[in-house]
Amino acid sequence: MKTKNMTSVLRQIVKPLFVLTLLFNLSSCVDQGASTQADVNSAEDTSAKVESEIDLTGKKIGYATPSLNAPYYQALLQSIKASTEKNGMVFLSADGQDDINKQVAAVEDLITKGVDALLLNPKDPDALVGVTKVAKAAGIPVFIIDSSIDSSAEYVTTIQSNNLANGELAGEWLVQKMGNTKMNIALLSGNAGNPVGRTRKQGLLQGITEEQLRTQGKIDLNVKTQAYTDWSYAGGLKAMEDILVAHPDINVVITESDVCVLGAIKAIEQAGKTDDILIVAGADGQKEAIKYIMDTDFYGCTAMNSPVQIGKNAVEYAIQYMNGKRDFKKTSFTAPLLITKENAAKYYDPKALF
Repeated sequence: MKTKNMTSVLRQIVKPLFVLTLLFNLSSCVDQGASTQADVNSAEDTSAKVESEIDLTGKKIGYATPSLNAPYYQALLQSIKASTEKNGMVFLSADGQDDINKQVAAVEDLITKGVDALLLNPKDPDALVGVTKVAKAAGIPVFIIDSSIDSSAEYVTTIQSNNLANGELAGEWLVQKMGNTKMNIALLSGNAGNPVGRTRKQGLLQGITEEQLRTQGKIDLNVKTQAYTDWSYAGGLKAMEDILVAHPDINVVITESDVCVLGAIKAIEQAGKTDDILIVAGADGQKEAIKYIMDTDFYGCTAMNSPVQIGKNAVEYAIQYMNGKRDFKKTSFTAPLLITKENAAKYYDPKALF
């Protein structure tokens, strides 16, 4: 009877690991885009001249952001604007103001203005599908950037950081840092059902389990709780306050984004537990997080999700499309990159928006 129970447990563990590994291997075959680790966070040069056989003068690039209420969104907009104007084109933007109906209306307005390419950062993966079809009917190519959209949408490619690979790097680092120390993990997520957050979480968990198997020959994945932060400082603070009350033995916090945990640090500090808890982020390389990594031992690592590089790549791909290129991969990644105390100074720019 005990043997049967053990076999059942092993099957439950091995099957999801096989799926995770398969998904990661598939993702590695997807186009890594135009970026390299050397230029992935170039804060100084936020624009680049792209070779073009056609005259780009007067061509219009439209960018629809879900909101501008976060430094990441501001930095992404500035990168797209700088790259657009560096190449002699006209930049038009529309702010969804964190309201899905307003973002739909904003995209429709850009279509009406006759943009030559539409760069869309969808607030919701389903609600923007309709406007992508309207854009296609108007002859406007759509490029999804940063986030994701349902596969039924009409778009050329998705341009984002490699969330799965970045998460895996962070998970591997965590196991290497903790060694055989038992981990009581709290997971801070963005919001329920978000496809980007789900992929980052998948990468983190895959990295942890694969590194444990490789170095320890076993899996001890003890995620004691998960909390949603709504991708905000205030949300992270409230979530961590609740977690520390319900689970005072937490010694590791893993998170889908720096922003989810930056507020949580205040709760950890107030509880006097900065020496007891290690933080690991699957993304974004936000400057405040990098500063913590440089100056403390409790923020272990984060992974690069560069708005500068994503903006550059998006404009470059739009120009390539205007020049006749059609064979784009459905997903185009920037290069995965882990930021730790050893390399943090290289990527820290106190003057950066993000």
